[in-house]
Amino acid sequence: MAYKITDACVACGLCKDACPVDAIQEGTPHYSIDPDLCVDCGACAGECPSNAIEAG
Repeated sequence: MAYKITDACVACGLCKDACPVDAIQEGTPHYSIDPDLCVDCGACAGECPSNAIEAG
């Protein structure tokens, strides 16, 4: 199951840079993860300073 970004996201961009498959897109008010592209590696969650990314 794909990871997802919660409302705690501060749009810093660290997760996008960490994603090996470019599944994360900048959005308003926060970033989002395309569940069809996410490979469940968790690299994004490890980089998030606000703990805004959780396993779906």
